[in-house]
Amino acid sequence: MSQPHLQPLVASRPPIETSLFDFFKVGPGPSSSHTIGPMKAGYDFLERCRALPENTLAQAASLRVELLGSLSATGVGHGTNTAVLAGLLGSKPETCSPEVLPSLSRNPDARHEVSVGGKRLRVGLADIVFGPVLHDAPYSNTLRASLRDANDNALFEMEYYSVGGGFIQWKGWTPPERGKPVYPYGTMRELRAQLARTGLTLHELILENETAITGMSRPAIFEQLEDIMDAMYDSVRRGLAATGKLPGTLGVWRKAGGLLDRAKQLPFTVDRFLAKLNAYAFAVSEENASGGVIVTAPTCGAAGVMPALLYAMRNDMNIGGRALREGVLASAAVGYLAKHNAGIAGAEVGCQGEVGVAASMGAAMLTHARGNAVEVVENAAEIALEHHLGLTCDPVGGYVQIPCIERNAVGAVKAYNASLVATCEERQHHMVTLDAVIRAMGETGREMNSKYKETSEGGLAVSIVEC
Repeated sequence: MSQPHLQPLVASRPPIETSLFDFFKVGPGPSSSHTIGPMKAGYDFLERCRALPENTLAQAASLRVELLGSLSATGVGHGTNTAVLAGLLGSKPETCSPEVLPSLSRNPDARHEVSVGGKRLRVGLADIVFGPVLHDAPYSNTLRASLRDANDNALFEMEYYSVGGGFIQWKGWTPPERGKPVYPYGTMRELRAQLARTGLTLHELILENETAITGMSRPAIFEQLEDIMDAMYDSVRRGLAATGKLPGTLGVWRKAGGLLDRAKQLPFTVDRFLAKLNAYAFAVSEENASGGVIVTAPTCGAAGVMPALLYAMRNDMNIGGRALREGVLASAAVGYLAKHNAGIAGAEVGCQGEVGVAASMGAAMLTHARGNAVEVVENAAEIALEHHLGLTCDPVGGYVQIPCIERNAVGAVKAYNASLVATCEERQHHMVTLDAVIRAMGETGREMNSKYKETSEGGLAVSIVEC
């Protein structure tokens, strides 16, 4: 419950103002930064074009989008060009049918009509061009969109940045006006101080801030959160039921259903549980790789970790619905901190910011749902992230398949183990804080060579081809 008689502390830097439903997004895979973000950018540009003056629209003849940086380097494997085209044709990630992207990619030469004002323009994949990997824009994942006249002169232009987790910004972007958190914090240290001062639990503080930021009532928050959780469960179930090869040239077969079948036959209980946890993570990651609908947690590339744990907690550990929901709320605090102080995009900090942060969130979720103190929850999140530090993002062929699918499964198991370690150790003997490991992740990401940050120019992406 809120504590209105207390004056909230003031964070030492701009506080976290992220909403749960900005952070957890339902949309098509395989990449939040390369699919969901670009689709949102395409849709936003379409809407801005439609709002242009009539005399400008009268001259409009074509649309063009140039992909830069990592979006160019791995855009084919991630389906970035298809996602942008879908956005220009009016699709939004949260309502996009799973069939939209595959249908567009199956007909690469097709031209599609789109209404812009009173004009009917024709647009296709040929209008989404792959530009230079090295550029001078402030973010690696950059799109430059333009509305052009019959002489190919730009009538209107926008520069967009896909900054990870499906979030987009643009040149001249300022944060939207919304409510301020009633208990502001920008670090885990400040969050602990707020909890100690108010007596709130971690999930209660997240709820209080969500209400203050968005104006949503608690019942509305719970209803939308349940929808997010249901989407996670559904992605596990669909992945377990699906068979065959994944899209692309790598020839990767789906394994989730077979893993689950064999897991049930293992003689030892602990082996059965861990094998099933792996199967659940494979299921969601394979759905993501095929362009299926998943939840960013915190990204598409890491979308298998939290749903695998959540599904196991519900179906194998018999944790109740209220505790599951509170665990998801606790996980959001960890994700917010990582995004606020380091990053969650593979193109910015490598896979330590994707699967590493997902494992950290999953460890916090499980630990909080089991009723542990916030110090234990923090320790679990820290352990999980610490042992992903330095993890590169090196998808083979630009597809979110190798090593991404297995990496999600290993991340889920690491999250579970981090929770075990944190709950079994003497918490006062724990040495490393979550703030310290997030800071280390940020520094490591800044110094990581660009060929290890979602460009498929180094690491496994190269060595698997050369061997």
